[in-house]
Amino acid sequence: MVDRVEVLGVPVDCVDMHGALDAVDLMINSGKPNTIIALNPEKVIKAQSDSKLLGWLRNASLIIPDGIGVVVAARKLNQVNISRVPGSELMPNICERSVSKGYKLFLYGASQDTIQKAVDRLTERYPGIQIVGFQNGYLPENEMPDLIDRINQSQAQILFVALGSPRQELWMDNYLGELHNIRVCQGVGGTFDVIAGTVKRAPNFFINIHCEWLYRLLSQPSRLIRQTALPVFAFKVLLAWLRK
Repeated sequence: MVDRVEVLGVPVDCVDMHGALDAVDLMINSGKPNTIIALNPEKVIKAQSDSKLLGWLRNASLIIPDGIGVVVAARKLNQVNISRVPGSELMPNICERSVSKGYKLFLYGASQDTIQKAVDRLTERYPGIQIVGFQNGYLPENEMPDLIDRINQSQAQILFVALGSPRQELWMDNYLGELHNIRVCQGVGGTFDVIAGTVKRAPNFFINIHCEWLYRLLSQPSRLIRQTALPVFAFKVLLAWLRK
């Protein structure tokens, strides 16, 4: 089990990448479905006013510190050992580990072209990987029972859901209980696009100085409204730190 603390009333687990991967192994052997949700400052601010999102986070088996702001805040407010675990890195690492462990994977989300390219890239990158099924994210609601049947028949143990937040969390909340063999379900946002090469991740320079958010903003100015949550988050963390 990993330690769980709160940042501005929102839970996050004190893990690094190695700890997150070990937690996945424990989930596989748990005999029940488990969810992995990524936490960043934007989601912290949203969860403060969205009780449903906060409930999903509290019920998640693993909440990874996806944003550097969450990591810094957790360290300052709780004096804990915690490192950034980007969801876009955790998924490929799970895929790599699944080769030696024999885990079976199912991918759901993104466009047909993107998910096909992602599957092809993962198959090339990790020889022996068992991707037992995939489905694009443009499936009508009335066809969802068929998807659930396909996932169950595939015997997949790990499911990656790339519908964007909060759609992917809502999907997991609605359907995870119907998936008989899934032991790990991770919401991965736009990770399929990164793997497929349709969206480029920030260069190493931005990643190393923990400014990946800035690169995203510069390359996608439309994210400006979403990222107004960052200064709000920073201000609230500063107030909480001063109170302590």
